[in-house]
Amino acid sequence: MTEKATQLALDLRHRAAMSREDFLVSPSNEEAVAWIDRWPDWPGHALVLVGPPGCGKTHLGQVWQARAGAQPYRADLLSATAGPNTSVFAPVFVDDADAPGRDEELFHLFNAAGAAGSFVLFASHTAPARWENRLPDLKSRLAAAANIQIQSPDTPLIAAVMLKMFADEQMDVGADVLDYLVNRMERSFEAARTLAERLNNASLATRRGITIPLAREVFDALEKGSEA
Repeated sequence: MTEKATQLALDLRHRAAMSREDFLVSPSNEEAVAWIDRWPDWPGHALVLVGPPGCGKTHLGQVWQARAGAQPYRADLLSATAGPNTSVFAPVFVDDADAPGRDEELFHLFNAAGAAGSFVLFASHTAPARWENRLPDLKSRLAAAANIQIQSPDTPLIAAVMLKMFADEQMDVGADVLDYLVNRMERSFEAARTLAERLNNASLATRRGITIPLAREVFDALEKGSEA
């Protein structure tokens, strides 16, 4: 990896995630992080994080859960927490809000949180305004809330994430191998985790160092849907 690229990766800011991996901040997610930092000073009681799979929505939602004392959404949440005394309604994080089949529940959750003066953070692959065949009332309310876009991880962020994964597993990976990986892999955190795990397994199984030839074999195996 070039000196410039390595420096970019190492200069990324860290954000503590309460017993989870540090959340790394880059231009691809800094606006969303700023909104999480801004809580509870949001323009309304709901906010929607929008971004492709593997961009870090769930991780950032977990950061907010720790910050806000929020709980993850459950199907029985309203009956358990939104009884007559709505003043005790805790903030809620709803992951995969665009998954169908629970529109009525999420609509009531949205309204109950507003009535209680509480907050809901939604994470969605697509902006609510683009949802199709969904409950109109839920769609319109979420579309009117602040919708914050998270982009796919950029190269410096992916490089930094990979470096941390390698360090956590005590894997000796050179800058040339890292450069090879980040310029060929899918831009997602899930892909980074899969690739790091496969490389580690292949290195242990073959008793070889993690080199570009080994990385090439792992990429070939992933493309074929098999183990390296």
